[in-house]
Order: sequence, then C-alpha cells, then structure tokens
Amino acid sequence: MTWKSLCSRRSSRSVRRGAVIGSKLEPNIGYLKINMFPGMVGIDVARDIDRAIASFRDCDRLIVDLRGNSGGGLGGLRLMSYLTPDKLPIGYSLSRARAKKGYKKEELIRFERIPARKIALLWLALRYGFVDHSVALFTEGLGPQKFHGRIALLVNEHSASASEMVAAFAAENSLAKIVGTTTPGRLVGSKPFKLSYGYFLILPVGAYVTWQGTRLEGQGVKPDVEVPLLYQAISDGRDNQLEAAVKCVGDL
Repeated sequence: MTWKSLCSRRSSRSVRRGAVIGSKLEPNIGYLKINMFPGMVGIDVARDIDRAIASFRDCDRLIVDLRGNSGGGLGGLRLMSYLTPDKLPIGYSLSRARAKKGYKKEELIRFERIPARKIALLWLALRYGFVDHSVALFTEGLGPQKFHGRIALLVNEHSASASEMVAAFAAENSLAKIVGTTTPGRLVGSKPFKLSYGYFLILPVGAYVTWQGTRLEGQGVKPDVEVPLLYQAISDGRDNQLEAAVKCVGDL
C-alpha cells in the first residue's frame, strides 16, 4: 500500500483542524491522526476530535495514529473516552507530598470531563488550583461507537507523554491493538521555573501511574504488534506501519 493509494482512498470530506486530521482509508476504516494535544485542558483539540469522530459515523473500524505526538495537555482524555463507551479509570498523577503521606487512588480528586466552553476554565482553576496536584483521571462515558472492539493504535519512539497515557490505557483495558515500536517512556509531571535572561528551568514535580499501577517513565509502552518503520518501504513511498494497522483492524 503506497501513500499515493492511501491518499486517493481518503474521503474528500476529511477533517483537518490543526493538530487533528481525520479521514477515511476505506469506506469503513476511519483514520485519526493527532500530532499533539495542545492546551493545558485541551478544549479546542477535544472539539476537533469530536468533529473527526462524527465524520466516522459509518466506519466500523478505526486507526488512531499517535506517531510523533510528543504529548501536551489533557486533550488526550477526549480521545481515550472515544475508545470505550463507559466511564473507566485511566490513571492518576501523584505529587511527592501525597506519595509520602500515603493515599488511596479511589479517594483522589477526580477529573472526568473536558468542559465544552472556556468560561469553565475559571471553575477548574478554583477546583484544582489550590489543592494537592494528585488527581485521578476517568473517561467521560461518551457511549458506544461502531468501531469499538476494532481499533488499532499506532505509536513509535516519539510518541511521548500524553500519547503514552492513551496507549497504556488502551493496552490495559484491551481497547485497541497497539502497533509500531515501543514509546520512549517520557511521562512525568513537570513545572517550569523562570530564570534570568529568558531561560526556564523545568523540574519534575509528580509521577503518573496507570490505574493498574504501572509507571511508564523510563520504560514506555510496548506494542502488541512490533513493526519498525522500514527504510525500504519509505523509499518505495509506502508506510509499512500503517499497512500493519490496516491489517490488524481488518482481522478484528
């Protein structure tokens, strides 16, 4: 399968909104490419994901491409919510103070909905801005999709941070086949400190733990189907990793 043939198969009504590209590889296979998750809360990218998913209403298979996605904010929550109809626990951030004090993950303050309007950011600031930064993430419960149970998730060594949260959540809950190469394991809460002459010092301030207790920092997410990107395939104008993902959803 070549890039030219893939592009020719994509719907002319593809959704392209900055960080999000939605198109169809086949009439029944949706292709969602997310280059990053911009914004701390991710209201705009969540809307773009909504538009792309709406364009897949006739698709019973989905490929999500997170290759090269270096992460960002909480917009990945909307993507994870489209992988399952239910409200499921994802994982939690953990500050050093809370880790030393002791905790129960079920009792951590919960974040389970990306607001529809930016006016709600004030309420979020009041709710989360003055408490310990240990927060549990839950999916939004967006209901069933035709493609549920037939999803492939493409990742590589550059799929970091929030992308790894998505991949780990999908893997732990058997919501998608992970295809590609192992992610880099760069997922730790950090905070910038302003220095002189325009410099910033970024230091880690918290850990991220999946709901099943896995810390991804330094180890990443291993794919179900290991597929390195082949130089010869690229030279021939092909994407062998995407080809493998198409085969995966076709076999489901």
